[in-house]
Parts: sequence; structure tokens; C-alpha cells
Amino acid sequence: MADVKLIGAPLSPYVLRAIIALSLKKVEYELLQEKFGSELLLKSNPIYKKIPVLIHHDRPICESAVIVEYIDEVWPESGWGAILPADAYHRSLHRFWTFYVDDKWCPSLVATGKAETEEAKAEAVEQVRAGLLLLEEAFVKLSEGKAFFGGDRVSYLDVTFGCFANWIKAVEQLVSVELLDAATMPALHGWAVRFLEHEAVKEVMPDSGKVLEYLKTLQSKGKKDAADAKN
Repeated sequence: MADVKLIGAPLSPYVLRAIIALSLKKVEYELLQEKFGSELLLKSNPIYKKIPVLIHHDRPICESAVIVEYIDEVWPESGWGAILPADAYHRSLHRFWTFYVDDKWCPSLVATGKAETEEAKAEAVEQVRAGLLLLEEAFVKLSEGKAFFGGDRVSYLDVTFGCFANWIKAVEQLVSVELLDAATMPALHGWAVRFLEHEAVKEVMPDSGKVLEYLKTLQSKGKKDAADAKN
């Protein structure tokens, strides 16, 4: 266990990417919940100064998507098997949609939770749902009628997008709006249910209620900071 350490907070969806990947590979590790700005975090990730950071044999690996690929390459056949698709074209598609999730979709989900007016919330919700509809189409094409984005087993995009599954539920409760519904996104909704029920995922995925409480704390802090800034 001493050879593998993970710096991060278990409620962070980006840290969850690494945690889920390690769980899929059945790799033992030590979770280090360092504070932002800690000496170890700054030493391990001096460029971005953020979590997660995987430390393997005292060498840091940064950025969640990179960490997932590293875990898959270092332990290729461990646990549930390969995470990245075997086919080069499919790998490129999984990476493309991972970039879309991080660059376009996730900011909309964050904006939904932070919205201070009904107009802002409605706009953010529309963007989140539009992104989910695109991911619904992507799932249908990539899964080819099977259970996961990777077909019969959990693969790269399942991990990099699935880490947000309970965050979606928590944001839905926070703003009282359904984002991922079975009526308009049946394939993606079914995938989310199966993903959360996967043995390697349910062992490590935080309950949506805990995520909701965390989001409420962040929301309260944001309102207080905004009020202090006006004074």
C-alpha cells in the first residue's frame, strides 16, 4: 500500500475517477486528504496545485484523466481488466467525450448549483440537459446495445463521466429539477443505474446525500463570500 498514494477528497468527482480506476484494478492505496495549499500537494503538483495526484513509487502523476490512463497501463490485466478500449478509434472517441465532459458539460453542472436567479438556473439546466442528450447519443453509438460505454464492461468514458453520477443526483435535489430522466434519455439513464450498481463502483462511490450536503456547504459559503464582498 505504501507504494500507491492518492492525494484528494473522496467527494470530488475528479478524485473519484482515480478511486474508481483503482477499485476496478483492485489496487490497494492510501488516501491522503491534504488541504489545498499543503506542502505535499504543492510539491506533488506545482503547476496546477490541485487534486487529484497519484503518487506511485514516490513519483507524482497529475490530472484525473491522465491518472486513469496511467493506472490502466501500469496494471493492465489486474482486477476487472483493461479500462481503455482495445481499438484505437474507440480510444480516441472515449478521450474526445472525456474532454467534452470536462471542458463543456461540467462547467454547466457547476453553474446550475451556483445559480443565484431563476433565469440563471434555467439557462444552466438547459445547457446541462443539452449536454446529456449529446452523451445519450454517444452512449448509443459507443455501447452498441450493451451495458456500458465500453460495451460489456466498464471502460474509460464510463469512469471519466460516471464519476459525476451521484453529483447529478445531488444537483437535481439541490435545485429541484430533473436533469437525467428516463423519459428523454432512457439509454443514458439506464447506463447510470447499471454503473452505480457495478461492484467496483458501489464500493467507493459516495452517497448522493453526502454530495448534496457538501454542495449546500459550498453554496452557503459562496453566498457569504458574495455578501462580504459587497460590504
